[in-house]
Amino acid sequence: MKIGSRQFDLNGNHTYIMGILNVTPDSFSDGGSYCDKDVALKHVEEMLENGADIIDIGGESTRPGFQKVSPSEETERVCSVISSIKERFDVPISIDSYKACVAEEAIKSGADVINDVWGFKLDNCSYKGYDGDENRTMASVAVKTGVPVILMHSARPTPEEEKKLAEEGATIHVPASESSGVARDMKQYADDLNKQIIEMAESAVKAGVLKENIIVDPGVGFGRTQEENLAIMKYLKDMCEAVPYPVLLGTSRKTFIGNALDLPVNEREEGTLVTTIMAAQAGCPFVRVHDVKMNARALKMYETIINC
Repeated sequence: MKIGSRQFDLNGNHTYIMGILNVTPDSFSDGGSYCDKDVALKHVEEMLENGADIIDIGGESTRPGFQKVSPSEETERVCSVISSIKERFDVPISIDSYKACVAEEAIKSGADVINDVWGFKLDNCSYKGYDGDENRTMASVAVKTGVPVILMHSARPTPEEEKKLAEEGATIHVPASESSGVARDMKQYADDLNKQIIEMAESAVKAGVLKENIIVDPGVGFGRTQEENLAIMKYLKDMCEAVPYPVLLGTSRKTFIGNALDLPVNEREEGTLVTTIMAAQAGCPFVRVHDVKMNARALKMYETIINC
């Protein structure tokens, strides 16, 4: 797969690292750390030196209870940083946004991949949770620009559903520790999720996106219970074998790790490393992480062993 100017070999023998750059004040792990452009550029330089293959830039937090920002504010946050990165570094950049107008402007500024946490699901919603995209879809932006896409499967309510739940006074986000009964058959849950991921990708293909331009993400932590997140990890290899698209795993410092280890967000790196190695073992070509150095070292050690 070609992303930007770089060719990625997705034959399963190597796991590439996507380094996270959140230019947001409220992201769950590093909110506010990289809002200053010079600080952000320095962090990109460090991530590249430490082994990052792609830089993923987000201008709106998607943590539970996140505060929505306007498309114009999100565009302003990401586009300036993207342009500056492209001026200084030859690295593929993904834009982490569910807003089609933001993604389109980010691509004009130099972004090479669309990373949509809703997997184009909002294209079919009458209420998207923001203004500016009434006559524009994420799929149409992807088709027009020809860039690869990362389609994440989310178990969260859509903004339209969230609005209705909020009006009814209902709880929007399912607590990660609350069981939905998935423990009764974790394998069945994983198999059902695989089918839903395939359907998500097929919908994008029907909209005109090239199959070879699609990467999928199982959406660990997005509206799922602890048991559901563990089921994804336990049967990740089955997913990589069953789903005919490259799989990206994003688990870095997430709540299910904190629940398992009883640790705060800034002490979850060892747990993240375990999931990164499990991703490599399963055949995931990509992992999305905060600490590039530690994950790159872990992957290098793993690949040294299996390739000797």
